[in-house]
Amino acid sequence: MPAPPRPVFVLGCPRSGTTLLQLMLHTHPRIALPPETRFVLPAYERRLGFGDLRERSNRAGLAQWITGREETRFHELRLDAGRVAERITEGPPTLGSALGITFSAYAEEHGKVRWGDKRPAYALHVGEMLRLFPDAQFIHLVRDGRDCAASLLGMPWWHRGFHEAVATWAQVMDTTRTYARKLGPDSWHELRFEDLVTDPESQLRGVCAYLGEEYVPEMREPCRVAELAVPARKTWHRRTRGALDSSQAANWTTRLTPNQITLCDEVLGDRLTSYGYGLAGAVRPDPAELLRYRRVEMLRRAAYAKRRMLDRLVRVRERGPVAWQLAG
Repeated sequence: MPAPPRPVFVLGCPRSGTTLLQLMLHTHPRIALPPETRFVLPAYERRLGFGDLRERSNRAGLAQWITGREETRFHELRLDAGRVAERITEGPPTLGSALGITFSAYAEEHGKVRWGDKRPAYALHVGEMLRLFPDAQFIHLVRDGRDCAASLLGMPWWHRGFHEAVATWAQVMDTTRTYARKLGPDSWHELRFEDLVTDPESQLRGVCAYLGEEYVPEMREPCRVAELAVPARKTWHRRTRGALDSSQAANWTTRLTPNQITLCDEVLGDRLTSYGYGLAGAVRPDPAELLRYRRVEMLRRAAYAKRRMLDRLVRVRERGPVAWQLAG
């Protein structure tokens, strides 16, 4: 019996173009990537609260938690909640299986045989995703950190300022680089947003070769499925409903202030050049400004280390495996 297709997860820094790549993949006749949900990582973090999933009643509770709550955004998948809940309840007794059943149902609804998901936050949770889906394939979309920061500052949901935006990109780059080395080319693929929008066919052929799928020209027209796979409330994704727009590359030169550009040169320089992005050649930033950034960066990394430590403690109390299993 052939192995089932491996799940596909798209990740990256927020505002790096992951929604665009999600849509491109969703146009493929075999691959389904749904609108961004909010149940995978929250379910993993509170997994002990669902109890022993070998108990049918606990699986039923988990199913209701996924399908019956506004916070999970399950409703944006436009699936029959009762049917999905029943499949989870009668399915294998692991958290990964419950989540995989949900995504599989979405793929089936769209006549696809392969499922996946997109969420920028997965970039800082690759270890957890591997526990849930050990055979996953990851696609990391990289965008110039200055463009990501500039774009974040214009988002209605971003309230943490410029330093936090820059530190977010730096942390994502450092974390994903570790997993790129660890997983290798069979499970990790990287591409740049700038290359994707200027030469989509070449980049998408590379993605398909990595996934073991045939390239189809329709992937260059993500607007075909934007109305279906991007909720209307996400007005900041309005460009996905039109033709590919390469003008969004390197617009940090006009969107960031000279002082912000100077700070980026200083704190992101090596990372930027390692991905082929040129520096502005700015002078060194004000020491007080640099200190404020370092404080934000330190707090982010401390929080990340604490989260990983707590996760290790929770693993000791798990009741059985968490990895997805095929329904038998």
